[in-house]
Amino acid sequence: MSVILTPYLNFRDTAREAIEFYHSVFGGDLTISTFGEMGMGQDPSESDKVMHSMLTAPNGLVLMAADTPDRMDYTPGTNFSVSLSGDDTETLTRYWESLSDGATIVEPLSKAPWGDSFGMLNDRFGISWLVNISGS
Repeated sequence: MSVILTPYLNFRDTAREAIEFYHSVFGGDLTISTFGEMGMGQDPSESDKVMHSMLTAPNGLVLMAADTPDRMDYTPGTNFSVSLSGDDTETLTRYWESLSDGATIVEPLSKAPWGDSFGMLNDRFGISWLVNISGS
């Protein structure tokens, strides 16, 4: 039996826009279910909000996202990052360039002291991303 760790991102009213943006970056299959579709909406005004979404990229990367209902606390966090790493320079560089659209670059993607290429950015949805390309 295997275990998989999957980032699950929470938003307030922008989950659909965010997960569709990530879909444009990573490709693959995207499913989106709303509170209304699942019969889970306690507030009719929230029926179109995303209850659950899952993006599965062709290379196996999985990312999930949802909208936080108005009745629940929501505080955008700075205590986490999503890390992309590996040795596929072309793919990781393409991800970096795509995620950079509308982002705040914290650390440009460049040669790091440990020999890899490394960069940090906060995307246009406030999510912190780390990209590390081994030995490049």
